Amino acid sequence: MSRISILDKDRCQPKKCDYLCISYCPGVRMDEDTIVIDEDTKKPLISEQLCEGCGICTNRCPFDAISIINLPEAVGEPIHRFGQNQFELFGLPSLEEGTVLGLLGPNGIGKSTIMNILSGNLIPNFGDFENPQENWDNVIEYYKGSSLQTYFSKLSNGEVKAILKPQMVDQLPKVVKGKVKDLLENVNERNKLEYVCEELQLENVLDRKMENLSGGELQRVAIAATVLREGDFYYFDEPTSWLDVSQRLNAVKVIRSLAEEGKSVLVIEHDLATLDALSDNIHILYGAPGGYGVVSGRKGVRIGINAYINGFLSEENVRIRRNPIEFTIRPPTPEDEGDAIASYTDISKDYDGFKLSADAGDIFYDEIVTAFGSNGIGKTTFAKMLAGVEKPTAGEVDEEVTIAYKPQYLVSDFEGSVSDFLYMNAPSYGSKIFESEIMKPFALEEMLDKKVSKLSGGELQRLAIAATLSKDAEIYLFDEPTAFLDVEQRLTAAKVIRKMVESRNAASLIVDHDIVFIDYISDRAMVFNGTPGIEGHASKPTDLRTSMNEFLGNLNITFRRDKETKRPRVNKLDSYLDREQKEKGEYYYLSD
Repeated sequence: MSRISILDKDRCQPKKCDYLCISYCPGVRMDEDTIVIDEDTKKPLISEQLCEGCGICTNRCPFDAISIINLPEAVGEPIHRFGQNQFELFGLPSLEEGTVLGLLGPNGIGKSTIMNILSGNLIPNFGDFENPQENWDNVIEYYKGSSLQTYFSKLSNGEVKAILKPQMVDQLPKVVKGKVKDLLENVNERNKLEYVCEELQLENVLDRKMENLSGGELQRVAIAATVLREGDFYYFDEPTSWLDVSQRLNAVKVIRSLAEEGKSVLVIEHDLATLDALSDNIHILYGAPGGYGVVSGRKGVRIGINAYINGFLSEENVRIRRNPIEFTIRPPTPEDEGDAIASYTDISKDYDGFKLSADAGDIFYDEIVTAFGSNGIGKTTFAKMLAGVEKPTAGEVDEEVTIAYKPQYLVSDFEGSVSDFLYMNAPSYGSKIFESEIMKPFALEEMLDKKVSKLSGGELQRLAIAATLSKDAEIYLFDEPTAFLDVEQRLTAAKVIRKMVESRNAASLIVDHDIVFIDYISDRAMVFNGTPGIEGHASKPTDLRTSMNEFLGNLNITFRRDKETKRPRVNKLDSYLDREQKEKGEYYYLSD
């Protein structure tokens, strides 16, 4: 069986361990150059030709910087490798004009590498990292007879133009200044400004400056700027983070309009309901994050997502997850069931130009309540009132309850390492419970030595959730915890939150827009209605079915259940199922 050796250079600190990996390698002791010292970095290099995979170096490394990974037999030859003991990519997605192609897989599995290759920023080396390719000739020859041959031929001749929407849209104000209107007019190469602004509901922010926009507004502006430019290939990296359900479906409509005009569209998306509605086909990426990634064959969107949920790719004969993700249809929870851990009267909060009111309610021990509704309607304000960050204008919140709060926007300007951040912000950091129940599931040990300012969006989110759960509290408030997390990480976050809440006899309130995540984690839910930016009203917590029917009914959207996996799937507007469910008043669950 072939294998690859991965060395995390950020975690490798040979001066502190005096090269224990070299000292204990049996190959070195037999005078083989199995592990040598790189002259430039002064860090070890592992020969994959001589390494027998004994695992001694991985066990001896005190910083967990070395991984020896066995590869599946059928992965074939690599498309690109970044260097010795570094990430390796196997396969590329097949492109097709007039379609939206989705990529589904964990973070660190090669999606950004694929984007860089297809956009022409990186010429694949087919594993020969010592001899970088100077032109596209070998690539064109390699893909002879496929659609990628035509694509790379045009790319090398400058006949293909790629337009990219970045993942971290919250960083845009640092590089783009001025008013939204000026930005969009400058990139309006397709003369679609009026249509895009109307569909993405941007009319009210056109005269505002970029630095004054919220995360959801920045996301919609980034989508608009991408769609307005003239190109042949459009790449969208997580286009729905910070968007509410209605805005996500509007984004789906705008992005799909590109394919309807014959453009090729590639989308990375971790919201399964949105990916389902957006894509014509998908490729699943599997492997070892940070080690290697394999691109599956093209699959129909429903079959592909179900295969991902079940954890088995039949065509590749590969199991990518030990157990399937299971969705359950919970019976309605009686409103008076259980003891209340917190309660609040009818409360309201008045700002200059905005008012929020909420019906009196209770939150029970050992339960998870989700809150959903449009952006700008008061969900975060309600969370802050429960957390004590904001005081109600009228009404009372049980102030005897201790609350741990993860805000919507993540702090990335912390000066120091992840270890420093945890030491200062995670009270239980260093305990065995923290290590086993929080650090290990969120894979924090892999980034302890990284600078917080250098973390990706997903890494920052995992760190913030972990720091919140490390605190001793009665209610844990999470504002959009799924932003930048992949599907696996969202599942992990749901399981860890559930386990910590129940083990501490506490409760949790979660504000989020991912319908699949909400369905997976919720015991009860709250609905926020009103006019964004003007007034909002929150219902009391009630069972998920009732709450979802109210919320989706207001949006005129219906969801059905996949017959195989029971996951929520959005219905096309005015389709047979959409009309049938609306006639029954079942916007979320089908009648028995």
